[in-house]
Amino acid sequence: MFEAHFQTFEDLEGGVALTARLAAFREELHRRQLTGFVMPRADQQQNEYVAPSEERLAWLTGFTGSAGLAVVLAKEAAVFVDGRYTLQAAQQVDTHAWAIVSLVDPPPENWLAEHLSAGDRLGYDPWLHTSAAAERLAKACAKAGADLIPVETNPVDSIWTDRPAPPLGPVTIHKAAFAGETEADKLTRIRAEMTKLGVDALVLSDSHAVAWTFNIRGADVSHTPLPLSYALVPKDGRPVVFIDSRKLSNVSRDHLEREADVREPDALTEALAATARSGAAIGLDNATAADALNRLITAAGGKPVRGNDPVALLKAVKNPTEIAGARSAHQRDAVALARFLAWIDREAPKGTLTEIDVVEALETFRRDTGALKDVSFPTISAPDRTAPSCIIASPARATAASRPATCC
Repeated sequence: MFEAHFQTFEDLEGGVALTARLAAFREELHRRQLTGFVMPRADQQQNEYVAPSEERLAWLTGFTGSAGLAVVLAKEAAVFVDGRYTLQAAQQVDTHAWAIVSLVDPPPENWLAEHLSAGDRLGYDPWLHTSAAAERLAKACAKAGADLIPVETNPVDSIWTDRPAPPLGPVTIHKAAFAGETEADKLTRIRAEMTKLGVDALVLSDSHAVAWTFNIRGADVSHTPLPLSYALVPKDGRPVVFIDSRKLSNVSRDHLEREADVREPDALTEALAATARSGAAIGLDNATAADALNRLITAAGGKPVRGNDPVALLKAVKNPTEIAGARSAHQRDAVALARFLAWIDREAPKGTLTEIDVVEALETFRRDTGALKDVSFPTISAPDRTAPSCIIASPARATAASRPATCC
């Protein structure tokens, strides 16, 4: 029997049912003396897939796509989405309360410059925006004579009374048989790159970089084996990994402590401030480091050095062990896909398959390999090549009312 273990098909709450949340949010902004707020779909590390506790955009607007942003002003509100999600947003969002606007061309900053008024106070959460994003927002505010205000706590969290707890996926060790390189050797290479950059310390704000460097994996977000975490790597001395200790077994903690100290996530800000007080130059990743980190380093007297995370290129170049692993994974998946295609050739002409049938079958064939940990993204399935699902990359999820499918 075919089943989907990693994908769901229930209808999500949305549209008019969520409009009361927008009113409550505006009340919270008024209480904080803000005239507007910018809410991206993001977590502190700019991950594409985020934990349920970080789905603030979906909770407030109903929109569940993997990329988007909302702006709430006193009398206007807009959800910004890219071309993949135009149809989905129209189905999920109450268009009487929210305008649906392009996320890319023109960018949201253009909309802000046109809709803000002189004296407005536009709030943003500096933990959910990179410094480059915050600078673009500040520039848009300046054009309108408004001020961009960083908030200490996110206003959504104040009204999201049943917000899920942060994830606690167990951390596992990525064995040397799969990694092909020890943590010590990786740290040596990272420090060589730090010398080239002229930094005294490096913040690993991308959990992918932490996982690669210390040969660990996790289960905190869907579709990616991430252990949500940070690391601070000094030019000299032991690095520190900041991770919720409840995710660690004795074995995984011992593994980490071979090369690093382990502290709780809330210790990051003080450790970073202490490093910055000496006037240290501290490397930050332009793509994933929250603006809050840049602000913290600057306030403590350090020098934030923004640029590309050197780990990104190091981990992009695969060693022979990793290449062999990738080939093995593709061979396993090729068998699963061939079985699926043979099955759909037999069953599709009967005209009885639904989109859900196709999703469940494909996942089951992959799960039968015995090596599937998760799907890399929810399967996109559509009745025919002219259906919106085939044109738009990420359509609204299939539901029990899905139409018969004749292709995938």
